[in-house]
Amino acid sequence: MAEGTHEQRSLDMATIGWIGLGNMGGPMTANLVKAGHTVRGFDLSADAVAAAEAEGVTAVPGIAEAVRGADVVFTMLPKGDHARAVYLGDDGVLAHVETSTLLVDSSTIDIESAAALHEAAADKGFRFVDAPVSGGISGAKAGTLTFMIGGEEGAVKDATAFIEPMARNIIPTGGATTGQAAKICNNLMLFINLASTAEGAVLADRLGLDKQVFWDIASVSSGDSWALRTWYPVPGVVDTAASNNDFTPTFTTELANKDIGLAIAAARSTDTPLEIGEHVQQLFQRLIDQGEGGKDCSMIIKLVDGTL
Repeated sequence: MAEGTHEQRSLDMATIGWIGLGNMGGPMTANLVKAGHTVRGFDLSADAVAAAEAEGVTAVPGIAEAVRGADVVFTMLPKGDHARAVYLGDDGVLAHVETSTLLVDSSTIDIESAAALHEAAADKGFRFVDAPVSGGISGAKAGTLTFMIGGEEGAVKDATAFIEPMARNIIPTGGATTGQAAKICNNLMLFINLASTAEGAVLADRLGLDKQVFWDIASVSSGDSWALRTWYPVPGVVDTAASNNDFTPTFTTELANKDIGLAIAAARSTDTPLEIGEHVQQLFQRLIDQGEGGKDCSMIIKLVDGTL
């Protein structure tokens, strides 16, 4: 199918196969449906499938049914092992999808797995991009995610048209795996900022500063960060913060630990010291070891103030 035809179909009414309907995939597919696309979705979780169906996604029993005849296939999966299995397995995406179908992996996975997917797709004649996202569950629901897209220029351009209903920012990052590289480095900075925000907030409190006054100062000064403005770990300051709701997760500690672990693995493979990142990973691991892995990662403040 010619490039112009791909783009026209995507902007009008495309058929989209989607694997992975969890906390991110569910609301992302809902935005695609609202944009007029037909989305065939598959997930191993019956609850996730039911929630997606309620938003207009057509539930299908397996990968083959999701991808067959699709204009584009998206995957949103927890780990590199899952992505490899979904794409490369005997009953996986590459075994069933047509070579004219564009493949977009929006999972956050390790560089090695992303490279393996690119290589396998290219060997079989498929167009494939790695397109992880930033913005969390709230961004997925609002359609304001940032997509970082790595791959061949033409495939990246085609993917952009499909991604638009889900995104505020769509940024081509370069060749294969650069999308994953951007996401890994970005999240490394996020979690370091979160830890520093927690330490600053606790110290400010113990020095007698009003929590709102301190936030008002930091948010317009050199201590500002996305973590401070969006995930502030002290309740009653930032509406979007999980701290207001007993750390019910917007981004779980387990996922944060996984993502910063990807950065540490990438750093070791490139002989890059990550002394601060490794320390923050140890803090997340302490939360997990104390049974709080399912809570929001901003619960890291409990390790600073000693209340855990």
